[in-house]
This record gives sequence, C-alpha cells and structure tokens, in this order.
Amino acid sequence: MTKKTLPVKGKISFEDLKKQNEHGAEFWSARELQPLLGYKQWRRFEDAIKRAITSCKQSGNEPGYHFAGAGKPIKGGKGSVQVVEDYHLSRFACYLIAQNGDPRKAEIAEAQKYFAIQARRQEMSDALAADVERLEIRKQTSEEFKALSGAARDAGVQDRMFGIFHDAGYKGLYGGLGNAGIKQRKEIPKKDSLMDRMDTTELAANQFRMTQTRDKLAQTQVKDQQQAIRTHEAVGREVREAISRIGGVMPENIPPAEHISKVEKRIKSTPPLMELEEKDAKGLIGDEEE
Repeated sequence: MTKKTLPVKGKISFEDLKKQNEHGAEFWSARELQPLLGYKQWRRFEDAIKRAITSCKQSGNEPGYHFAGAGKPIKGGKGSVQVVEDYHLSRFACYLIAQNGDPRKAEIAEAQKYFAIQARRQEMSDALAADVERLEIRKQTSEEFKALSGAARDAGVQDRMFGIFHDAGYKGLYGGLGNAGIKQRKEIPKKDSLMDRMDTTELAANQFRMTQTRDKLAQTQVKDQQQAIRTHEAVGREVREAISRIGGVMPENIPPAEHISKVEKRIKSTPPLMELEEKDAKGLIGDEEE
C-alpha cells in the first residue's frame, strides 16, 4: 500500500503518527488517529473500528493481524496515570476504518477518497479504480448537497424556495442553464438525478461550488433569502471562471456519464476479497515467523 501521506490535522499528518512495534511492523494508535479523522467521541470512533473489523473478515483477511487491543496511559492530575482502551492498527486497518467512517466528516471524506484510490489500485484494473473514485465523490457530493441545504435554511431560504436556490448555483456554473436546461442539453432523462449522470470531473466542480457557497454564506452571515440565492449563483460563476482560466472543459459540454447505479452494481459484482502484498497481509506481526 502506498506511503503517500493523508491530509494533516494542524501540523500532524497520518505518517507522523506511525510507530513501530516489537516485530518491526508499522502501526498507528487508534486514540491518536481519532482526532485526525474528525471524531471527538471515542465511542463513535470505536463503532467505526468495529465495523472495520467486520469488513476485514469479509475481505478474506485475518483481523488479528491488523487490529490489536491495547491500553494507552493518560496522565491525570497530581501525576496520576489512567490506562484507557486503545487499538494498535495496521495501515490496512486504517484504510478499513476510513471506509467505515462517517462520510459527513470532511476528514473521513478525504481519507476515504485517498484510500479508495490508492490502497485498492493493487487489486483493481484502472477502469474499476476510476469507478470507485467516481462513486466515492458521488457519495461525498450527496452529503455536501445536504449540508448546503442546511446552510441555506440557516441563511433564510424557505423550504419551498430550495429548488430555486439550488438552481441558482447551477446557473452560475453552467452559463445560465438550470437543472432542467442542463438535462435537455445533455439529453438526460427527466427522471434521472443530474448528479447521478455526472462524471468525476463534473462532480468535483459541483462539490467545490457547494462547499464554497456554504462557507460564503457562513462567513458573510447571510440572513436573507434573495441574498442567499444571489450568493449561490455568484459562487457558481466564480467556479466557472476558474475552469475557463485553466483551460478546462465547461461543465455543460461534458458528455453525460452512465448512471451511477450501474457503476455501483459493477463495483459490487467484483469479488470482495482483497489480496494484500505479503508484508501488508501480515500487518502487525511484521516478519515474525508463523
């Protein structure tokens, strides 16, 4: 599995947290990884770990090689030391935790995208890796859409105006075309969700539009429905101008991709076993003789 680093939390990166055990194998402390992946409560993070252990079994790998129970000493007042529950995790275990984490957390979303593309390339064709990347970003875009709707409500947009609010973002990004106009131009059936027919590049542009709009609404403390709608359209135009400056293809000119449901079925039909390289398969036991 690749050694490329994950996004950082402050000045601490994923690779900075790596340790080495008595077998010479690399491992990570779950307690130290917890804040890097955006979890404040150990209970919630441990739920993700338990789901990851189940996934490890289902993938055909031995959980004991990748998840080891451990105690972590925590210093308290007056020099007291309390030992709290912890896990030693292999790199593969960290990957599985990211895959089983809460995708609404920005940290988990980044880790999922990183591991899905990097760690699984070893047992995938390039075409299947591209499918995984598209599916992951489609899931993240769906979560971002929900988050933006919440931000719009906080900014004064009434529920009955949500369609107009979201259409404003499309119009800014697509040169005046709203949802219906984009579908007509690309000959996408009315019943299809527009985002379900976007390729990875188009999804990424729309995800960026939504995250930037959400941040803008919060930063400028918008509390007016019409101002929120104008803000969304303006951000869409800014993203469009950025694409133009770097010479990218305008989103309305990107052909429709096959429906995301077909992509998901194709991924699910792939055998779930993940054959790791020998060193990765041994995980926490390293080069120890069996």
